[in-house]
Amino acid sequence: MRFNALTWGTRIGKIAIWSAPWPLLLLVSITAAPGADNGKADFRPRPINEYAHRQASEGVTIAAQVYETDEETREAFGKVNPYRYGALPVFIVIQNSGKDAIRLDKMTFTYVLPDRTRVESTPAQDLKYLHGAKRPGTVPGPVIPGISRIPKNPLAEWEIEGRAFAARMLPPGQTASGFVYFQVPQTSAAASVYIAGLTNAVTGNELYYFEIPMSGK
Repeated sequence: MRFNALTWGTRIGKIAIWSAPWPLLLLVSITAAPGADNGKADFRPRPINEYAHRQASEGVTIAAQVYETDEETREAFGKVNPYRYGALPVFIVIQNSGKDAIRLDKMTFTYVLPDRTRVESTPAQDLKYLHGAKRPGTVPGPVIPGISRIPKNPLAEWEIEGRAFAARMLPPGQTASGFVYFQVPQTSAAASVYIAGLTNAVTGNELYYFEIPMSGK
């Protein structure tokens, strides 16, 4: 039987991809994170204009939402609240309303505390090696976890890495989303999420940075 690429289809997670130009093929990396859903409850972003904390620039809108309490994290992570184990999840939604694709492969995330202390995000794949983190509020000073291989670490659950932000390219008219994680001792309404490194894929120009206040002000 002759193979015809125009009639070929594949399924990733719950998304079926049939023959399409390259922008739609890139959608695979945007909507289906590694191990997406894995038979678990579905978790999807809301429309970006429903998020209180967002910023728009150069045709791109980014929203950020902290997931801190057990009630907030249950839908995305089930019984595991990552913040109880030293990793604050922040859900990021990026919408490209411009005419050019946006490269996201060099994007960086930083959590900026009210005193301007900056905490870089921790790669999702490293979280399963964290140890020594205690429940927030049990120690007066900052949490300084180490990295080690510990079996049955709650942060080794598939949702931690499977729902992390993983998109590398964002075509025009599309939205990408996922979690980034910060090792911070406390959250604050006066904190902000600083995002840089987005690049116009056509011109090669880097977009202006985004700093999204968690207070929404």
